[in-house]
Amino acid sequence: MTNQFKSGFIAIVGRPNVGKSTFMNRVIGQKIAIMSDKAQTTRNKIQGVLTTNEYQMIFIDTPGIHKPKHKLGDFMVQTAEDTLNEVDSIIFMINADEGYGRGDQYIIDLLQKVNQPVYLVINKVDKIQPEKLMQMIDQYKDLYTFAEIIPISALEGNNVNHLLEVLANQMSEGPQYYPEDHITDHPERFIISELIREKVLHHTKEEIPHSIAVVLESIERNENDKLHVQATIITERSSQKGILIGKQGSMLKKIGHQSRRDIEALLGSKVYLELWVKVKKDWRNRQNQLHEYGFRLDEY
Repeated sequence: MTNQFKSGFIAIVGRPNVGKSTFMNRVIGQKIAIMSDKAQTTRNKIQGVLTTNEYQMIFIDTPGIHKPKHKLGDFMVQTAEDTLNEVDSIIFMINADEGYGRGDQYIIDLLQKVNQPVYLVINKVDKIQPEKLMQMIDQYKDLYTFAEIIPISALEGNNVNHLLEVLANQMSEGPQYYPEDHITDHPERFIISELIREKVLHHTKEEIPHSIAVVLESIERNENDKLHVQATIITERSSQKGILIGKQGSMLKKIGHQSRRDIEALLGSKVYLELWVKVKKDWRNRQNQLHEYGFRLDEY
């Protein structure tokens, strides 16, 4: 008698910067979600697919739920909230190092409206003492009836396999939605632009807030079988453009060099990357430009 194949969709929700993208990349084993120490890194739902002989888990890494400050923020929060109604189970991830905050209560209030099992995943447990972890578990137990509470370190990999076993055990029999070598539903163009955006966030620190977008202009393969990638970094102010380019182009070269390495690893091909910087004032509040850069508020 053969084992039944299981499948299911799992949302990962939480406040910004709790480690959702780090967890996704750890589970999938390849970088599909960008990581940054800044809040609100993830802007679109990023779907990661984990397939074994026994199951297929489709993870949806949502934008961090926060109080929106512009139309882009509205899009991000609405995306995360809508995801809760589209899945079979939910991971509510919190940062052990930060503990309970008002943002958590907002998410818990949202979770009161769902019928799916919710797993509290306490991430970054490598950063706190065991006594503090036990206090945190007791605190959250009183706030919501979780299917299970599981401490992990997504960065170190601690207890991640146990979490996957728990999720697999509760999944129902289902089809294989994606081929077994499929790891994300996002096209390569999206992931390439996200890899470039990650390097901008990493290198510009607080000088450039989340006022940038990356638009992939073209990908072409030349006669030497080398990919020529052209992309534009969009920012809101001329002063930010100057920072992004840097003295004699030094910052843009640094961003380009590190982006190219990640893109080559993703595509398994030599890449020639060409970057430009353009100013589009207040683009995060302009509906037509949000649409142009892939953020469709009118879908919600």
